Amino acid sequence: MSVAVILERRGGAWNRMSFETLAAGQKIGQELGVPVYAVVAGGDALAAASELTAYAVDKVYCLQHELLAQYTADGFTTAFEQFLKSVSPKIVLFPHTYQARDFAPKLAARFGKPLISDVISLRVENGRVIFARQLFQGKLHADVTAGGEGPAFASVQAGAFHAAEAGGGLAAIANFPVSIDAAQIRTKPGDLFRESQRSVDLSNAELIVSVGRGIKEKDNLPVIEELAQALGAELAASRPICDNGWLPMERQVGSSGQTVSPKVYFAIGISGAIQHLVGMKGAKTIVAINKDENAPIFDIADYGVVGDLFEVVPALVEEIKKAKS
Repeated sequence: MSVAVILERRGGAWNRMSFETLAAGQKIGQELGVPVYAVVAGGDALAAASELTAYAVDKVYCLQHELLAQYTADGFTTAFEQFLKSVSPKIVLFPHTYQARDFAPKLAARFGKPLISDVISLRVENGRVIFARQLFQGKLHADVTAGGEGPAFASVQAGAFHAAEAGGGLAAIANFPVSIDAAQIRTKPGDLFRESQRSVDLSNAELIVSVGRGIKEKDNLPVIEELAQALGAELAASRPICDNGWLPMERQVGSSGQTVSPKVYFAIGISGAIQHLVGMKGAKTIVAINKDENAPIFDIADYGVVGDLFEVVPALVEEIKKAKS
């Protein structure tokens, strides 16, 4: 029994969600006491694999072939099918990216299995891995287990796990020979999709102050802006604030905005709708300020203040300024 984590690399750079998925694989490996394999495919997979040896995995598998230099669903499915049939892992994890969503269901179908998609958490009970995923836009959570023989396939939602960090490992690299014929590639890759350039990249911010409906109206935003300035933090918001045009859309955090993982995330006047939590629950420390003691944001907050933000935030700013003086 083992766990195989498929990592994604595009344009010479790792997708950050790959290392969140690796953390999920490490959790399963630790709790079941089974090996964890990091797996990378591509035209430069061997060079990429060398970057993974410092992570706490048992082995790094490299699937290198010229026909994998550009992503195609046919090429990746063929390569990973060969690998999985050879190694026979019990669990196969993917980051829940556009690319994985394109080929992972096809790969799972080759084994007669479904893809358990968009996993938000997992646990091990009696030797079985139980995956939790959302239903009805996050209104319900469902526990899902994979039955039958062969591997279980699952994709991990962005922000569900803190990204694994290098250290504590010196994994060996295994070059897995892939056999692919050009006739098997039925599609011709086009230009990579490029997002419009953002003037604000919240994904790299270490401190974020985010505001929600509790601010009531646009004229009250300076209260929050003063806190962000005092902390030297980036200003962000939940979707309603950006939909109303109070802040630019590029400052939106959530399922339809940016995904962030700062050292500290201040959620001010934010109730904690699942669409927002998806974008920020990867923060290392979450501080919530809300007058509703039953707000869902408090379920994931490390520190919570139940109170009126118009009283709490100015007092907090004053104390920060005192500490700096």
